[in-house]
Amino acid sequence: MSGDKGADGPRRSRQAPLLVAPGEDLGDSGEFEAGHGVLSINGRLRALKQGKMNKRGNIVSIEPRRTAFMPRPSDLVIGYIEGCTSNIWFVDIGAPFNAILPMSLGPAKAEFGGIRKVLDIGDAIICRVQEVEENHSSVVTMKGMGLRAIRSGSVEEIDPHLLGRLIGRGGNNLRQLKEDTECRLIAADNGRVWLDGDLSGIIQARNSLNDLLKQAKIEEYGGVV
Repeated sequence: MSGDKGADGPRRSRQAPLLVAPGEDLGDSGEFEAGHGVLSINGRLRALKQGKMNKRGNIVSIEPRRTAFMPRPSDLVIGYIEGCTSNIWFVDIGAPFNAILPMSLGPAKAEFGGIRKVLDIGDAIICRVQEVEENHSSVVTMKGMGLRAIRSGSVEEIDPHLLGRLIGRGGNNLRQLKEDTECRLIAADNGRVWLDGDLSGIIQARNSLNDLLKQAKIEEYGGVV
C-alpha cells in the first residue's frame, strides 16, 4: 500500500486501525510526532515494523502484531522444559527457536539418561543465555547465582518491548512493587516475570503488574490498550 500524499497527516482507516508494513509511508508528519515503531524522515512518517497504526492526539505509533524475544548472550530468561533427550533439555524461552540446556549446564548432577529426575517436561526454570548461534538458536545455562528451577509462585508474561517500562528508571517501578506486595519479583529479559510470596501478595502483585502494563501501553500506543 502506498501512503496518502495529502497534507492531512497520517492516514487512518475509518473502520479499524490500519495494518502497515516496515518502510511503509504513513503520510505527512506536519504537527504529528513519531511514537513507538515510527520514524520521521524528510517530513514524512515511516513505519519501522509491522503492526497496527494508531493515532492518538498528535502521536502516531505502531502496535506490533506480536513481539518475539531475540536472545543475546548473558540474557536472564525464564523458560519451560518442552522436551529432552538422554543428556539435553529443550527449553521454550519465547524465542523463534527453542534453546538447549545440556546436562553439563543443568542445575544438578544427573546420570546419563536420568535427566528427567532433575528437570521434567513442564518445569519452569530461571536460566541465562550462554551463547547464540547464527540462526538464533541458543544454549542456556543454570550454572550461576540465582539460577534455579521455579517450584513456587506464579510466572506472568508481558511483551518483551514493554519490559523497560515495567521496570522503570533505575528499577524504581519493580522495587516499589516488591515493597508494596512483599513479594520476590524477577523480571527476565524475555518478558516473563516470576512472582513469589504468600497468596495474597502474589494476587496483589499480579494486579499491580497488570495496572503498570496498562499504563505502559497507554503511554506506548497513545491511549490504545
